Amino acid sequence: MRNIDIFLREKGIKPSYQRKRIYEFLHQNPIHPTVNDIYWALIHDIPTLSKATVYNTMNLFNEHGLIDIIPIEGNESRFDLHPIKPHAHFKCDACHQVFDVEIEIPPHLISKELAGCQVETQNINFTGVCSACMEAKNSKVI
Repeated sequence: MRNIDIFLREKGIKPSYQRKRIYEFLHQNPIHPTVNDIYWALIHDIPTLSKATVYNTMNLFNEHGLIDIIPIEGNESRFDLHPIKPHAHFKCDACHQVFDVEIEIPPHLISKELAGCQVETQNINFTGVCSACMEAKNSKVI
């Protein structure tokens, strides 16, 4: 990735050390992290980091269009760098990982109720058990 300082400034965000490190983490770890995931991944390198700082930074990144908030869990948001291509998400109930799912909805399948509306965000989420967890579960059956 090119210079994060310049990138954040171009997006209208003051590039503090913590913001740069959080963005760098998101860029290098496309794991759809939670605030807790980000906090625990960075706290050892940034002892002054707080969960409030991570939360506020994620809100700032969202306001400036750098990330999407994935509403796939009821109690905690996950985050995705602003996608290049529209996609859905699948959350495995066994291992709790969130995977990208390529999906494209043809315009003719979009509900008539949305005619004349400007859709800003589209979230399609699936939950279940991923193939790796299913395979592990099936291999334990005798």
